[in-house]
Amino acid sequence: MTTIISPASAEPTDGGDIPPIWFTVPEGLFALPIAAAPEERSARADAFVRELYSEGDEALWTPAAPYYTAIAEFLAEGGLSYSAMGLFSTDEGGVAQCAFTVAAVETDQSDPGTAAEGILAVLDSDPLNDARWLDLPCGPAVSCITLREVVVGPEVTATGEETKLLTGQIQVHIPFATGPYTAVFTLYTASVDYWGEFCDMTMAILQTVSFTDPDSDLESDEDTDTDR
Repeated sequence: MTTIISPASAEPTDGGDIPPIWFTVPEGLFALPIAAAPEERSARADAFVRELYSEGDEALWTPAAPYYTAIAEFLAEGGLSYSAMGLFSTDEGGVAQCAFTVAAVETDQSDPGTAAEGILAVLDSDPLNDARWLDLPCGPAVSCITLREVVVGPEVTATGEETKLLTGQIQVHIPFATGPYTAVFTLYTASVDYWGEFCDMTMAILQTVSFTDPDSDLESDEDTDTDR
């Protein structure tokens, strides 16, 4: 398990002062090299391709790194603070894939409960959305699940024919307890045969979200136990 600090790990693209948020992701999620400085993005991209293509060599890693550096720059400019590719082996010998991102959006409401109520009202107005209230350890949140059919053109299919592809998206809005921002966690996948597993993984990640440093909280608890 890898603990990620976001969005404090990347400078806000709009110059805002976004408070930190902590969460933990499982193995199988490979974080893209989002960073504020170009040289840091380049270094992270090099490490990323070596981890993602662990059985490769310099012939693969050298041209791949600039590609992922460019992707990371595009994502950072779009306001994302964390983005990862999920690659998970299946019992059938295949691979289930997903994209997982986290963004921080500024809001005009600093009370988490009020902000969550407003988000739920907006999302629930669309009949295609399955919007629900969540009570997470870090506070109130709103989930929104959508399943949509995407038409894939014949130029990119193996058969050369137009294909319809079912995709699913889980998006969870978590108002910050420390400022007028909302964290938006999004998981997107076309591997809908493993939808249940992806839902379980997303919920496990959400249970770890915190607006205070978990390590500091743990040290405080240990100090309290020692004083008793």
